[in-house]
Amino acid sequence: MTRLLFVALLTASTSAIGADRIPVQTIELQNFSYTPQAISLAAGKPVTLTFVNRAKGSHDFTAKSFFSHARILSGSAARGEIELKSGQSQSITLIPAAGRYKTHCSHFLHKQFGMTGEILVQ
Repeated sequence: MTRLLFVALLTASTSAIGADRIPVQTIELQNFSYTPQAISLAAGKPVTLTFVNRAKGSHDFTAKSFFSHARILSGSAARGEIELKSGQSQSITLIPAAGRYKTHCSHFLHKQFGMTGEILVQ
């Protein structure tokens, strides 16, 4: 019984260590731009994407195809977008699928003013 408890504790602590090693990629939303504009991710490898709105108004990060092909581990991207008010941040942890995905802000005219980007997953 003691050995079984030891194995269970060892497995739990190993899982916790693995979760700490998931890389974090920060994406800043500003007036009519994303930083970085081009995001490179590794296919099949967990990553946490943290979106931070540095602008005075609301923006979103829309990538419907990217989010629909990824396996989301925590957080959400309802309708394939991350919506943020001024000063807000939100994180999502996922396993991305290989591909090239377009991103944009779906707010009125924001895409036309250059709020676009791309995610390359290899």
